[in-house]
Amino acid sequence: MTDNTFIGLGLAQAFSLFMTVSFLCYVVTIVIPYLRHRPRGVGDPTRYEWHFFIPARDEALVIHNTVDMLRLRFPEAHVWVIDDASLDATGAIVADMAARDDRVHVVSRQLPEARTGKGDALNSGYDELNTHLARHAAAGAGVERSRVIVGVIDADGMPAANCLEVISADHLFGQPDVGAVQISVRMVNRNERQPFPEAGRVVNSWGRLLVRMQDLEFRAPISAVQMVRQHTRSVGLGGNGQFSRLSALDAIAGTADQPWHGSLLEDYELGLHLIMAGYQNEFTTDTLVDQEGLPNLRRLLTQRTRWGQGTMQCGSYLPKIWSSRHFTTYGALEASYYLIQPWLQLFATLVYPLPLIVLAHNIHVDPAGMGRFFLNGGWMLILFYLVVGIAPFVLWGPLYAKRCEPGIGRLRAIGFGLAFSLFIITFYITTWRAFFRILSGRRGWAKTRRNTDVQPGRVALEA
Repeated sequence: MTDNTFIGLGLAQAFSLFMTVSFLCYVVTIVIPYLRHRPRGVGDPTRYEWHFFIPARDEALVIHNTVDMLRLRFPEAHVWVIDDASLDATGAIVADMAARDDRVHVVSRQLPEARTGKGDALNSGYDELNTHLARHAAAGAGVERSRVIVGVIDADGMPAANCLEVISADHLFGQPDVGAVQISVRMVNRNERQPFPEAGRVVNSWGRLLVRMQDLEFRAPISAVQMVRQHTRSVGLGGNGQFSRLSALDAIAGTADQPWHGSLLEDYELGLHLIMAGYQNEFTTDTLVDQEGLPNLRRLLTQRTRWGQGTMQCGSYLPKIWSSRHFTTYGALEASYYLIQPWLQLFATLVYPLPLIVLAHNIHVDPAGMGRFFLNGGWMLILFYLVVGIAPFVLWGPLYAKRCEPGIGRLRAIGFGLAFSLFIITFYITTWRAFFRILSGRRGWAKTRRNTDVQPGRVALEA
């Protein structure tokens, strides 16, 4: 090997090791509050007026069940279905329900204004809610806007029965400076044995594993990150199980005409605006919202590409984050780390393979020299490199079993951890796809197809 080759290999290994060890330290930091968390008290939901927003585009197969269950579990809440110019019977189904229930409302969006993204649909719901509240205020039944809570739920989503009690607690919406609360997300079909009833064992095993990885991801590492964000005051909002105080949404709309903006990651973007407006976002695992996990890799990649592109778009907020007096230094650092992650992933896909490529090349051209390298301790460096690179992901399997699914057993927990370390590869794939979408100028909002759309014979599951 030439001196330049040794130098190149050393630099690549050093940089890769630095990034890996830094990430390992970050994982240790987020694991501690995750393991220490204990449930806290609940509050009185009757102190608030509740409105669920459900953006719906071609959701005829699930929307009736979702609205029906929301009205059953939360009889005092209003349900607003925002029909985004659906091509199926979504609008008709909800209109029929609204005709029989004055707490069910349908907001009909029409082309060409419709089908332009989830944020635009939610803004339409916000406008209709304002009209509804103004009408009631004129009739002498007004309500203080700080006591009106807007929850955003997926068309297949279902909050737990204790949801409103939990987020009404004194440490959540009981604090007047809390503008939004994000609850934990769980995959309702995590235990489904046959996600593809007509397919064979291999296809169903693969589908089950994909759904399980999504459940593990949301309930373990994502929850852990959100718990750390509570300390840095930089909690992010998600697209499902997101609850916001109407007066906080008003504060954003007062400066930008609408609460939700144009990013493909409109939920996280809203959270940034709430913090910059002086409100605090909170997160809790004491309650949850169920949603459907995707057993199909292609649809999963489509979903995550949209998320990745949205994160890249939100990177434009970095100057505002650092200049905002409402972001703490730690909060700005955490948000910056999150927003530059896609770019780090692009860089990492170029850097991480270099040591292995150089190593393979030198084994080919100088097997004797590389043999001496391994015998003199090189194997320890390679082993350390691999273990440290995989361990931060594998550990989430046992942690997930301990905190969320204690019945899965130790061996399966370790297996899930190993599978999760491979599942992470999808992040790099979708980041590159998002990057090329940005380069090509594509900003369209690609809807993720429901499992019932792909398999019409299936029935939506309940927790």
